[in-house]
Amino acid sequence: MTGFVFTRYPRFFRNLSHISTQSTTPFDDGRITHKLHRNSLARENAQIEQGDTMNENLTVQTATAQRVLLIDEAFGLGKDLLGGKGHGLVEMNHAGLPVPPGIVITTQVCAEYYERDRKLPSALMPTVLSKMKKIEERTGKKFGKSLLVSVRSGAPLSMPGMMDTILNLGLNDEVLHYLISSTNNERFAYDTYRRFVQMYGEIVEHIEGQEFENLIQKKKDSKGVKNDVELDASDLAELVREFKLLFKERTGKEFPSNPEDQLQSAIEAVLKSWMGKKAIEYRRYYKIDDKMGTAVNIVAMIFGNTGNDSGSGVGFTRNPNTGEKNLFAEFLINAQGEDVVSGARTPLSIEEIQEKMPDLYGQIINIATLLEKHYKDIQDFEFTVENGKLWMLQTRTAKRTAQAAIKISLDLVEEGMISEEEAIMRVEPAQLDQLLHKHIDPNAHVDVLVKGIAASPGAAVGKAIFDTNKAAELGKLGESVILVRRETAPEDIHGMIASQGVLTQRGGKTCHAAVVARGMGKPAVVGAETLLISENQARSGDVIISEGDIITIDGGSGDVILGAAALVDVEISPELAKFLTMADRFRKNGVWANADTPAMVSKAIEFQAEGFGLVRTERMFNAKIRLPFVQRMIISENTEERKKWLEKLKEFQRNDFYDIFLAAKGRPVVIRLLDLPQHEFLHAPASPELGELIAKKMRSLKEDNPMLGHRGIRLGMTYPEIYEMQARAIGEAKRQVEEKGVKVRAEIMLPLTSEANELARLRELIKKILPDSPVGTMIETPRAAVTADDIAKYSDFFSFGTNDLTQMTFGMSRDDAEGKFLVKYVEDKVLPENPFEVIDKKGVGRLMKMASEDGRRTNPKLEIGVCGETGGDPESIEFFVNEVGVDYTSCSPYRVPIARLASAQAAIKLKSETSQKKYARTL
Repeated sequence: MTGFVFTRYPRFFRNLSHISTQSTTPFDDGRITHKLHRNSLARENAQIEQGDTMNENLTVQTATAQRVLLIDEAFGLGKDLLGGKGHGLVEMNHAGLPVPPGIVITTQVCAEYYERDRKLPSALMPTVLSKMKKIEERTGKKFGKSLLVSVRSGAPLSMPGMMDTILNLGLNDEVLHYLISSTNNERFAYDTYRRFVQMYGEIVEHIEGQEFENLIQKKKDSKGVKNDVELDASDLAELVREFKLLFKERTGKEFPSNPEDQLQSAIEAVLKSWMGKKAIEYRRYYKIDDKMGTAVNIVAMIFGNTGNDSGSGVGFTRNPNTGEKNLFAEFLINAQGEDVVSGARTPLSIEEIQEKMPDLYGQIINIATLLEKHYKDIQDFEFTVENGKLWMLQTRTAKRTAQAAIKISLDLVEEGMISEEEAIMRVEPAQLDQLLHKHIDPNAHVDVLVKGIAASPGAAVGKAIFDTNKAAELGKLGESVILVRRETAPEDIHGMIASQGVLTQRGGKTCHAAVVARGMGKPAVVGAETLLISENQARSGDVIISEGDIITIDGGSGDVILGAAALVDVEISPELAKFLTMADRFRKNGVWANADTPAMVSKAIEFQAEGFGLVRTERMFNAKIRLPFVQRMIISENTEERKKWLEKLKEFQRNDFYDIFLAAKGRPVVIRLLDLPQHEFLHAPASPELGELIAKKMRSLKEDNPMLGHRGIRLGMTYPEIYEMQARAIGEAKRQVEEKGVKVRAEIMLPLTSEANELARLRELIKKILPDSPVGTMIETPRAAVTADDIAKYSDFFSFGTNDLTQMTFGMSRDDAEGKFLVKYVEDKVLPENPFEVIDKKGVGRLMKMASEDGRRTNPKLEIGVCGETGGDPESIEFFVNEVGVDYTSCSPYRVPIARLASAQAAIKLKSETSQKKYARTL
């Protein structure tokens, strides 16, 4: 029998974490052993390549022999060589659990296979066949006569269903007759044979599986039965003949009868599946390195389809959805493993197993307990029962939801099984997105119209509204709306604020719509290119979304759904709060938030943000009531006129800062003075009478590349009265708030500095008005990074704006690059990651390290932070903390919990690496 043990079915595989199947502490010196082993194999590779012709075959055989290991020879090696499946078999065998004899072909062979242009090493098959002799000795069966094997993939990181497996290999007509005579079970023998022909045909020769299924269904229809198990031996014998005829029709050759040829073809098929389309897509989604490769596991077959005292099952030692400590198992009588997975038949539940098969239930409970004790984590395991005897086929650390990951980690700490450091390292930071946003009810049936780019997590339901002003009006009236635009611009801010979510035809993950939506914690789907959006409707094929139609967007998957999908509300659970508090004890850097409104400040504080690293003032100018004053200020002909309108704006700014300072409750607030080019405020005239004046001014403000033109600190240099007004507004708000007994820690950030003299002059202006406020700059130009020693003379802090620094370092526009070629660059491995999502360590990161080191050499008290998009990315945070040495990272409020966990993990990794280096020096 083959069984699966679950606490519940895991319904969200694409959202579940990838956690090591090997239980390691943060200071696991075993990893050094594994590295030494890899170095040894690398030396063997070098010897193979450099060896003379006479010794080449011997050298290849020696090296390959260490790549083909019996299960009991491989103990102590890691998943990087054995793959997850092989490693599990080795560990279970060592722990004394019943594991069938088998062989592991290590991932090194996969690497060689592709290095040799998809050709197996010449000595591999002789070595494999030599090891097969050992399996024959241990089973008392002979390959090609009575021994059948499974040939299965096994990547170092779990990739369920993404690669290929062939069961019952070794069958031919001669072996079939042996099976019949030795088991006295003709039905079992033919059932096993038809399964093998089908799997071999699908996996090795790529015959469409449905063609085999059609033949099975035709046979069931002719017999008037529903399930495969109702077919008798003669039916299955006829299916074998029909399958072989189909094989010959599709391939032009007879079904192979030589077991050794079958085995070689199956090994190659498994290795090829590593670079199959679905495997590549899966690795791309989960950012798994293509270079890992897959192992190949050859294991003696255990038959779950020999009768009613046999079967197959699978299980989880705890609930992978909730984390509750209760076992779930399912078991299918008289079946092989694929029958359970396919869902063609309904298996027995753990409760039914307990009632009907108490002996089996007891064995499952004992095995689950042993596995958790050994691995110290939730396990997902597969088993088969043959003629009443249970055999373990696989165990791996189970995928689990974020909720379950947190609960299990906390529980294991309380149970004394793992340390707090291990618990923290077991939760993927990005998983926390699941806990911070609404999401679609997993039990709901939805019709996905199109799929865009998942830009901001969560789900939202509302009326499709194409006009920004109308979206704002309806939102204020309490209606749920989705703002649908080809793309958004700063002037759409009021519509975005009033909407439940944003959908755009254009843009990437860091376009305006994505960045702003993430900052607000609103779902966003961008870059839905197949959805043609006009002024009042959107079309996909023959389907039209008109204004007012209800739609649902899922910012976690990119799905756009017609109608209202059921949403699930999410709250910060006590367990999440407890887990993050535990993580906070280990991190060394601060976690701040980017926030432009009091509501965003309050939300960030709810998530335990310790400060605010970026408050953007240009967003404050976009409100409808303020825009006329902004536009009149811009079109002013002289300084005096400009100051008149600035004085009007100062009242708005002061009120904004007052509310933000109150909400911040004494936490540091870094305010970036006006940055955007002036033309950004002139696209939509606030009134008809301003239209002509604005059109004239737009002509004079026209720039070939406005994002590299008259903006940021250059604007302050040309019109210092703008920055003077903002400083005075900050000062007045600060005094008013402090009069209420609330401390204010306002810091002033000057954007886009590229020359120390710019900062020196404007610092003097700001300090005259705000003598107690630190003044610093955003490092977002390469020149600022390489002249940081000079700039630090006039700066109290640096804050890295990684968005613009990446644009300028690469010399490419973010929105244009993501929309035109950047996705392909990542897919084709020209770049390892999108540099606007994960920091480019070699280029941008090197500039950051240089700027930090040079700046602190000049100014030892220099505070350094990051406020760009990558400030919320876990991989980037590790680099910022451990390599750049930042004091804090700042991100959108909804990414604060993620940044807290990522920061703690960065500190733990650094401690672990330091410990390992010290240990290595003693060897």
